[in-house]
Amino acid sequence: MPYTPDLVDELNTLIRFDLECGQHGIKVHKTADLQVIHAVQRLFAKGLITQPDGGYLTSLGREAAEHAQTMLGLLTAGVAAAVAAH
Repeated sequence: MPYTPDLVDELNTLIRFDLECGQHGIKVHKTADLQVIHAVQRLFAKGLITQPDGGYLTSLGREAAEHAQTMLGLLTAGVAAAVAAH
C-alpha cells in the first residue's frame, strides 16, 4: 500500500515531536490548516498521541515518531549522498 496524503500528513506531524525531551508536546490550534488538524485527530484516534488537539506522544506514538524521524533521516541522507556523488 503506498503512502496516502493522509498518512503523509500524519508522518509530518510525528516528525514535529521532540524526542530528546518527553516533556515537549504539541498544540494544534483551530486556525491550523485542516489537513494538520485532521492528522492530529487521526493520530489521537489511533492511540499515538494523548489529546485530539495534540498533547504528548503515547509509548506507541513515541515508537512511531522514532521510526518516522529515522526514515526521514535515512531518506534525506541518501539524497545528500547522491547529490554529493555527482
